[in-house]
Amino acid sequence: MLKVNICGVELKNPVIAASGTFGFGEEYLEYYDVSKLGGISTKGLTINPKDGNEGRRIHETRSGLINSIGLQNPGIDEFINVELPKMRKLDTVTIANLGGGTIEDYLAGVEKLNDTDVEIIELNISCPNVKCGGMAFGIKSETAKSVVSQVKQVSKKPVMVKLSPNAEDIVDMAVKCCEGGADAISLVNTFKAMAIDIRKREPVFENVFAGLSGACIKPIALRMVYEVAGAVNVPVVGMGGIMNAEDAIEFIMAGADAIQVGSANFVKPDICLDIIDGIKEFMEQEGIKSLKEIKGIARR
Repeated sequence: MLKVNICGVELKNPVIAASGTFGFGEEYLEYYDVSKLGGISTKGLTINPKDGNEGRRIHETRSGLINSIGLQNPGIDEFINVELPKMRKLDTVTIANLGGGTIEDYLAGVEKLNDTDVEIIELNISCPNVKCGGMAFGIKSETAKSVVSQVKQVSKKPVMVKLSPNAEDIVDMAVKCCEGGADAISLVNTFKAMAIDIRKREPVFENVFAGLSGACIKPIALRMVYEVAGAVNVPVVGMGGIMNAEDAIEFIMAGADAIQVGSANFVKPDICLDIIDGIKEFMEQEGIKSLKEIKGIARR
């Protein structure tokens, strides 16, 4: 009933834990059986280990979070040797979220992941929290197309490209990434934002700007998914402020094949289970046998 297929990879349901909010999955085992997830997108990986940004990293807003983590991660070699074997025991699809500062970083990362049993590479060209690279590749469509094209030439895995809402034109960005060979599109990452500490009279974050996520971005993220799903012919994975099953169903009705859940994991660690159960309950109440019946059904 809940199975979906993303670029040739079958997921037991459409709910994926979003990168950067779920570590490598093991941290959530004390809360629930994470094998019930459709998939897990790993912490953003870079070719070398990164300590992340200095100073404040998380700031809570009225209806969301602003983060400035800076792709803190153990590096791809540590991931492959230590974290991946543990992730494979979780019995869910592993999506390796790959970041980079240069095209050479991305290509080196892909070559290392080629020799693993990771199912999908999520190419992160949308992180707003690193000064070099990251979102720099995700603003201009032609630059993104070039990155995707070069990655596809070396990748043995399906490549899902994660888009930034800060792109100059989100629809053109998605189309160009598909022209470069993207097998799937995921969107959106966090929105460029900031906060000011009025006592210190200075920005909260060292980098001044950081990434806003959570319930407050959902209407905008939903609109972007709707627009992109109508412009591309590859699977679309929607994300951005999904806090419950109703939100997830909205994204699917807008045209998403699957969804990712991020900030909500910090509010309720087992929220993904609630969302899976809620989608199933909705389908049973409405007499829906397959998600294909409602995918994009709200489109005009």
